[in-house]
Amino acid sequence: MTGVPKRPDAPKPSDAPKRPAVPAGSGAPARSDASARSGARRVRGERRRVPGASEARGTSATPGVPRTSGTPRPAGASDAPGTPRPAGASDAPGASRPASTPGASRTAGPAGAPGPAGEPAAVDVSGRRELPLVPGGLRADCERCFGLCCVVPAFAASSDFAIDKPARTPCRNLGADFRCGIHTGLRDRGFRGCTVYDCFGAGQQVAQVTFAGRSWRDAPETAELMFDVFPVMRELHELLWYLTEALRLDTPLHADLTEARADVAALTAAPPHELAELDVGPRWRTVSGLLERVSAHVRAAHGKRKSKRGADLIGRRLAGADLRGVDLRGAYLIGADLSRADLRCADLIGADLRGADLSGADLTGALFLTQAQVDAAKGDGKTVLPPTLTRPGHWR
Repeated sequence: MTGVPKRPDAPKPSDAPKRPAVPAGSGAPARSDASARSGARRVRGERRRVPGASEARGTSATPGVPRTSGTPRPAGASDAPGTPRPAGASDAPGASRPASTPGASRTAGPAGAPGPAGEPAAVDVSGRRELPLVPGGLRADCERCFGLCCVVPAFAASSDFAIDKPARTPCRNLGADFRCGIHTGLRDRGFRGCTVYDCFGAGQQVAQVTFAGRSWRDAPETAELMFDVFPVMRELHELLWYLTEALRLDTPLHADLTEARADVAALTAAPPHELAELDVGPRWRTVSGLLERVSAHVRAAHGKRKSKRGADLIGRRLAGADLRGVDLRGAYLIGADLSRADLRCADLIGADLRGADLSGADLTGALFLTQAQVDAAKGDGKTVLPPTLTRPGHWR
C-alpha cells in the first residue's frame, strides 16, 4: 500500500506534514465553508508537530493519510495528530490500543517461549542489517515491509477511507503476502487516504532492520512490540527526511544539521524495546528550531513578506498570487485555488494542501514540501515541482 501526518508553532517534519504524518491528504471533495472548517479542525487535532508549523497534519484525519503519520512539529506545538504522535506515536492517532493483539504476547520470546511475567518479549535481532538512510532509505519500499501501514493506523470511514478499521488490525484488503489487494484501484474504491500516506521508509527499516526480516505473522509474539515501534520509527525517518532536505540548501547551518541528523540516525538503530519507549519530542523541538533558521535564511532573499503561518486559507482564491518566500508553515490550504501561484521558496512544512489546485503553480525551491502533500493536491502538466518530488499519476 502506498502511503502520507500536536502541532507546535510550526509544523513538524510529518506535522509539517503527521505531526504523518506525516506524514496531507488527497483532493478532498467540495464542501461548505462550515464543514470544511470543522473538518480542518478535526485534522489539526490529529496531526503531529511540524518544525516551524503550528501543527503538523497528516494522519488519519487527513484525506489520504492513515492515522499514524506525521510531519515535523512546529516549534512550540503540542502533540496532536490525525496523527497523534504521527508515525512516532506508539498508537495510531485517535485510536486506543487493543487489549491484546491476536497471537501476540508481551511475555513471549521470539521462539514463542514465555519470558518472566511482566517483562517485554525478547526479540532476536541477530540478523539485523543496516540500510542506507539516503536516498532509498527515506522512501517507502513496500516490497520489503510487512504491511505495517495497513495494520497499525486506525481508519475512520470518510471521503478518504471507505471503511472503519481499528488500530492494530489488518485492513481487509491486505493479503497474506503483505500486499494490498486493490492497490491499483485504491482511489476508485474509496481509499484515497492510502494513496497519499508516506512512511518515509520506516516500514522497511522496522521490518528488515529492527526485526531482522521476521514478520508479525511468522513471529506473532513480536506483533505488539512491532506495532509500537513503527510509529516511532516513522517519526525518526520523517525527521531524517527534513534534515536531509535542509542539508541540500546553501546555509551556514550545515554543521548543526549534520550533527542533528547523525543523532537521529543513531536512534533508528536502537533495539526494539528502546524504540518503543523513545520520546521523540526533544528531537522534534531541536530539529524544528533548526528548520526554522534554515527557512528564514533561504526566504530572506525574497525580502520581508507577511507571514501566513498557520493561516486559515481553506477554499481561498489565490490564483496567480505572488507567494514567493512566504512562510506558510502549517497553513490550512484545503481546497484553495493556487493555480498559477508563484510559490518559489515558500515554506510549506506542515501545510494542508488537500484538494488544493496547484495547476500551473511554480513550486521551484518550495521548502520542506513532501510527496504526501503533493499527492493530496491537484495539479497538471504545467505545475513546476522541486526535482526531488514526483508528479502524481492522478494529476491532469
